[in-house]
Amino acid sequence: MSGTQPSIAEVAALVGNPARANMLSVLLDGRALTATELAHIGGVSPQTASGHLGKLMEGGLLVVHKQGRHSYFRLASPLISQMLEGIMAVAADRPAPRNRPRWRGEEALRLARTCYDHLAGRLGVALADALVERGYVLLSQDGGMVTATGEAFFADFGIDLHQHGREKRAFCRPCLDWSERRPHLAGAVGAALAQRGFELGWITRLRDTRALAISAEGRTGLAKTFGIALPA
Repeated sequence: MSGTQPSIAEVAALVGNPARANMLSVLLDGRALTATELAHIGGVSPQTASGHLGKLMEGGLLVVHKQGRHSYFRLASPLISQMLEGIMAVAADRPAPRNRPRWRGEEALRLARTCYDHLAGRLGVALADALVERGYVLLSQDGGMVTATGEAFFADFGIDLHQHGREKRAFCRPCLDWSERRPHLAGAVGAALAQRGFELGWITRLRDTRALAISAEGRTGLAKTFGIALPA
């Protein structure tokens, strides 16, 4: 293999460390956190966290933004979140030890959560299903597209797809949901859909987690607009 090609082993080693895996996982919602916050999440000292963060930046998994006296770390791109979500899907398929503890916020995360800047969990998958069933979006294993009918629907829903189409990223693509084992909607279209949900007050972030709360207005809007009924 050429020395200029990325090494799967190097990336796997970066993600495989438990402290680094915890740090990366908490950044899956697209937030930017300080080294102190990530040290706490990783369960390591600030000095050890600094070394981990340096390796993650060197490996191209994280980027840092400086604001005043503080430095904030975030995932380098949506591609990193897609990779992490895929790894979590594979890990979830493995036989679980009988005494494995349940992770914090499990049911809330399964219901609705962010995956970088788009929606995941039962909510994300249900939205993708509704858009496909109504002919607004076409999805395949390789990518996706919005139909002419879909463009009209998104415009009525308050989303300008032409504006989002100018972004330097995938426009519309499926992303394997690790908890549902089925695709939710990612790319610029998925991000715009999530942003609109926040603007309408249909969904809100829960503190210290990727999980989302769905408001009463959100449940009504989801049922009326997309035909989606989610468990309370």
